[in-house]
Amino acid sequence: MDGPKSAYELAMERLRQKDTESGDVRESVSDAQKAEIAEVRNRAEARIAELRILHQSKLLGVFDPDAHALVDAEFRRDIQRVEDDREAKIVRIRGGQG
Repeated sequence: MDGPKSAYELAMERLRQKDTESGDVRESVSDAQKAEIAEVRNRAEARIAELRILHQSKLLGVFDPDAHALVDAEFRRDIQRVEDDREAKIVRIRGGQG
């Protein structure tokens, strides 16, 4: 590349150098890994959509505020479980220890 570098380019070079020096070198993700990650994300989003529908369905029959709060708490736990599972699978696909 000819000409002076932008502040962004200089900052990125410094960050890459710092990562290299500290041993935090990330390998690029292959096309197969990208496809697998996309599939994991799509499945998680589909599961979350399903959980949202089930949650709305459950709420239709709940009139007690305490019961409503329990249904909401269960929904949040289910969503968090799906998101945690998704992230762990992505880390494994990328070659991490998750």
